[in-house]
Parts: sequence; C-alpha cells; structure tokens
Amino acid sequence: MVVAHRPSTIRDVNRERRRPILVVDDDAKIVQLVRAYLERDGFDVVAARDGREAIEALREHDPALVVLDRMLPEIDGLSVIRAIRRTNDTPIVMLSARGTTADRIAGLDVGADDYLSKPFSPAELVIRIRRVLGRSGSRDRQTDHRILESGDLRIDLERREVVLAGTPIPATDVEFRLLVAIVEADGRVLSRDQLLDAVYGRDAHDVLDRTIDVHIRRLRDKLGDPADDPRVIATVRGSGYRSVTRSSSPATDRSA
Repeated sequence: MVVAHRPSTIRDVNRERRRPILVVDDDAKIVQLVRAYLERDGFDVVAARDGREAIEALREHDPALVVLDRMLPEIDGLSVIRAIRRTNDTPIVMLSARGTTADRIAGLDVGADDYLSKPFSPAELVIRIRRVLGRSGSRDRQTDHRILESGDLRIDLERREVVLAGTPIPATDVEFRLLVAIVEADGRVLSRDQLLDAVYGRDAHDVLDRTIDVHIRRLRDKLGDPADDPRVIATVRGSGYRSVTRSSSPATDRSA
C-alpha cells in the first residue's frame, strides 16, 4: 500500500507548491511513479523525456524544483544542469544509476543541490524534495538584520542576493547558505562538519564532507576568488575555511 505523505509544515514550502515540480527522465515508469508520490503529497507535476524538453519546460513552467535523471537522450543531465545554472538557481535533485562518490561529486560540482542513487525510494525522494525546498524557501529569521557586508562583498539575506564590488553574483541555495555561514563567522575558522550542519541541517549526516570542497570551489570560481590569493574565502589547511575580511554589523535594508 502506498502511504501518502502529508505536506510539510514549513510555510515557505507550501508557498513553493504554487509552482510545479519538473520531473525529467526517459523512463516513463519512473516518471509515473515519481508523479504519483508527488501528487499524493500535494505537488503539481510536469514531465520531460529528455534534456532538450527539460530546458524548454523550465522556461515554460518556471518549476519550484527539478528532479533530473543524469543519463538522458539529446542532452545529458549534467549538461542540463549547466544550462540551468547559466540563467537561474532553481533547486535540482539529480537521480542516477551511477552512485559512486566521484559521480555524486560530479553532479554537485555542476550545480545539483542533492543527489539520489537509483534504485531509490520514491518516499525518500519526496522527503528530500521537501527539505531542499524548505532550505531554498527559508528566510533569515531576524528581519531587522537583512544586509551582511564583508569588504567588497554585500549579501542581502532576505532577497538572497550576493553582490561583489557592485557586480551581482549568481549563487545556488547551497552556495548562498555556505557563503552566509562563512561570512557570519566573522573570521573564525569553520570546519567542514560545521559548514555541512549550517548548509544541510539535519540532512548533514547524509552528505559527504567533500561536498563542501566542491561548493567552495564553485563559489570561488563565481567570485573570482583564487585559493592561493583569496579576498573572500580562505582555506585553513587541516581545519576548514574562514572569511578573509571581517564583516561589518548586519544592517537593515532601508531602501525596501
């Protein structure tokens, strides 16, 4: 018997349900199974059979999240993620029969937010989707502390915007949360375990600690922040990472 999972109590997740989940897989049975579980849990679902359809569906439907198979005809899953990340930060959960550590890191490295190996439990997939949406939909609880500044870096916590020296920097939800954690530490060294907890919360035990290194590398690429001469994120060998410049006190955004 299929047990229907009730919608999460997180309000931001419920708001995301106004937008559909895009499920991309060339296996019709998998699409049907995932659709059934998601619809039972209160989500609307749109589907695509290959990478090209996925990119078109993303533009047409503006989904809240994409469930994406890695091995796709036309355009493979990794290439689809790269295409998505050039324009937006829609959360992505990747599915793949290739479940080695190297494969997981490859998926995360191009911008996936989570990675689930096939065969998978559809109930677990629904839980992961809810949690990814909960992370991406969460907002800073301290509404009077909305702007975080560190040197030339400016982070708008409510609008989830990153600006470096006047230039907007695109960041996925995981990258954004990681950067906020490092800057808020105000020069203190954070271990990989501490950063995993800050980014993934109760899901951290399911995530490889090397995942942090992957996201740090992507952040540095976007920030133009080389590891050997950092101006934003410094590596402390054997310990973790810290911000290079101490942050100013969080300020209220008075332009809103």
